[in-house]
Amino acid sequence: MYQLKSIYESIKPELSKELELKNPMLLPKLEKIVISVGAGEGAKDQKLLQNIADTITQIAGQKAVITVAKKSVAGFKIREGMNSGVKVTLRGNQMYNFLEKMIAVAGPRIKDFRGFPRNGFDGRGAYNFGLTEQLIFPEVNYDDIVKIHGMNITIVTSAKSDKGAFALLSKLGFPFAKKG
Repeated sequence: MYQLKSIYESIKPELSKELELKNPMLLPKLEKIVISVGAGEGAKDQKLLQNIADTITQIAGQKAVITVAKKSVAGFKIREGMNSGVKVTLRGNQMYNFLEKMIAVAGPRIKDFRGFPRNGFDGRGAYNFGLTEQLIFPEVNYDDIVKIHGMNITIVTSAKSDKGAFALLSKLGFPFAKKG
């Protein structure tokens, strides 16, 4: 199932040529993928928060944790210690499995999908993008959903620059939008 892992091994030579790296230890690689959901007004509703956590657990294949606010924010009506969202961090085989599912199954199920935006890089080798609904994943049962929610997905690489992270992800087959 983990085809991306073998693809990564096969693209190492052309990746080193493109990035002009002679030391194979400097080649960028995937480190982790973080899936997070801010609950918003649902932070007060324990049933909704648990439903979001269950949904993210199904999508990721790993138990999601409910996050707690670190400090109070009056504008958002959040107090320190209140539940604020859900997140899960994927590494190793589960990370490759999720990314493969994102590329091959979930991405094409997005309405009017033309690729993910190229401007989601943070300058330090991580790529962020958001999804507007969780229903694009095949594991999600529509009848079990209390409320449709989006999610933020962060792909963290060992690259030191956006160029290295972009080269790695595009060689792995990540569907970026065309320039223009």
